[in-house]
Amino acid sequence: MTKVPKVAAVILNWNGKNFLEKFLPSVVASTFPGLEIVVGDNASTDSSIEFLKKKYPTIRIIQNDKNYGFAGGYNRILEQLDTEYFILLNSDVEVSPGWIEPVIHLMESEMYIAAAQPKILSYSQKDHFEYAGAAGGYLDSLGYPFCRGRIFDTVEQDHGQYDDQSEIFWASGAALFIKRKYWIEIGGLDPDFFAHMEEIDLCWRLKNKGYMIVFCPKSKVYHVGGGTLKAESTFKTYLNFRNNLVLLQKNLSFGKAFLVIFIRFWLDLLSLIKYLIDGKPGNAMAISKAHFYFIGHLFKNTIKARKINVSKFNASGLYKGSIVWQYFIRKKKIFSSLKKTI
Repeated sequence: MTKVPKVAAVILNWNGKNFLEKFLPSVVASTFPGLEIVVGDNASTDSSIEFLKKKYPTIRIIQNDKNYGFAGGYNRILEQLDTEYFILLNSDVEVSPGWIEPVIHLMESEMYIAAAQPKILSYSQKDHFEYAGAAGGYLDSLGYPFCRGRIFDTVEQDHGQYDDQSEIFWASGAALFIKRKYWIEIGGLDPDFFAHMEEIDLCWRLKNKGYMIVFCPKSKVYHVGGGTLKAESTFKTYLNFRNNLVLLQKNLSFGKAFLVIFIRFWLDLLSLIKYLIDGKPGNAMAISKAHFYFIGHLFKNTIKARKINVSKFNASGLYKGSIVWQYFIRKKKIFSSLKKTI
């Protein structure tokens, strides 16, 4: 009989009692044998802990002493677990019956598969993909992330067009499956990211070692999205622009990083100008703030970059062209319209 691996579904919570009330029942109903459900709490000030202790006394609760963000919070929680697989699951995700089994089966089939994600659909519009992950994450030559099923703000309807099991570049942090041994090998998430793009950095570091990131279409989850930071949040804008630059510096060679970041600075300037034209000075200021942070932490991130061992880069899921050019200039709004250079 094949041994069933130990799996922990870990929900990181911060003042998310409403989400726990709504979506935790679907996770508790999961049928995977021996599944451990863990709620890691980032020092919530609402009644999340009291609710969990009363309603779900068998669920393990691990409490952090303060809010360490998505990255630091998960690092501190997962170091206390010893299961063979971790599932990093957002609190605003409803899971479907049997959502774990096909992903674990896929990951068990190949030792070099380090991480995976299910199909991520919108909770409010269940026949459409969800922004944060869709049918698997990709990255273009200038470091812009996009997904099968979502490019920038264009989100596709799901009619089975991406139902092929495939390698991707990054798996969404909304429902990220990862083998514990690889999590430990690369040191988990970078806590300096705090939130946003930390999973892309994680997956890129795995790809730098030759490991595989995969998409499993047989598993579906439904994500609300923007549960902690709304799309219009200036802090979210700051994190996205800041972390994207750090992501490039850490994972590209020095020469390539210099060229790509130089180009990105000018493209970011265009974004800043557009925010000003649109009457969003706060978002424009957030981009400027992100650039100042990046420059101020160049030395620190250079040290991090030197510690990353690029032994056998796995380029699957890397788009060799520019998604900005394809989307805004050539008006190619859906993934299937891109040239086959992925």
